[in-house]
Amino acid sequence: PFVMEQGKDQGLWKPENYARRFYGLSTLRLGMEKSRNLMTIRMAQEIGMRKITDYAARFNINTTMPRVLAMALGAGETSLMRLTSAYAMLVNGGKRVEPIFIDRVQDRYGKTLFKKDQRNCIGCNAETYAAQVPPDLADEREQVLSPQTAYQVVSMLEGAVKRGTGRRISTIGKPLAGKTGTTNDSRDAWFVGFSADLVVGVYVGFDDNRPLGKGESGGRVAAPIFKAFMEDALTDMATPPFRVPPRINLVRINAKTGKLARPDDETVILEAFKRGTEPTRNGKQMVVRGSPGSSGVKQRPAINTETVGAGTGGLY
Repeated sequence: PFVMEQGKDQGLWKPENYARRFYGLSTLRLGMEKSRNLMTIRMAQEIGMRKITDYAARFNINTTMPRVLAMALGAGETSLMRLTSAYAMLVNGGKRVEPIFIDRVQDRYGKTLFKKDQRNCIGCNAETYAAQVPPDLADEREQVLSPQTAYQVVSMLEGAVKRGTGRRISTIGKPLAGKTGTTNDSRDAWFVGFSADLVVGVYVGFDDNRPLGKGESGGRVAAPIFKAFMEDALTDMATPPFRVPPRINLVRINAKTGKLARPDDETVILEAFKRGTEPTRNGKQMVVRGSPGSSGVKQRPAINTETVGAGTGGLY
């Protein structure tokens, strides 16, 4: 359990997992796959909200996010466009993505009047092919996250589709990743997911902020919309696996313990580790634990208790 004082006359903040159960220690991957709120809160407490809000701004999710723990469960606000663009940066190897509506405008004679991409492509206007080396269009986009870290997150989100809250997506039978989101009282349901080349965001909710109905979660309401769209969009298309960047090693891991897999383990997955950080048989694991009877922090999570509530589902 996680209990924290919110301040004078604000009562106690008691975030809960969606099923209102406590699951004990779990790996970061398992917590993300299953949308475990308490694990997310403790991780945010360990990392520090300053770093989390900095990354939220870097990914343009929210540039003014308050540094309170409730933000780790999606208590803040963003737009579907911003959140979908943030996921695109992950699957794009950590490169910045700026969403656009118009890519190019040409007149009736083929003359380009407007072009969003202003990069100079030397050799792209060759009139004939003479066995020359194909031109290389330089990628000048900002690197907001290392390709290795981006892939580790992508791998976890792929696990959410294979084994977690987005598992109904897995029946499409192609490499996909994504994350569900459900706000308090089932007022909003989200699913943002992607293949290696296409990112799609789905939001379901009423304009007047009334609940969708009991049990209407991101996995139940938004994920089927994503699934229907992707089934049609990826029809007859080759869907490549997610690109593994250099200096990433895939290691056989026990999915429940996070330790190196043994020959007789039943739940074995390939976990992505940055080179040099792979676990060993006798190595120690980092564990984030709560202090009995104490929250361990003095931050005030939120003033709007209707927004924060019990934290029954994470968005970010």
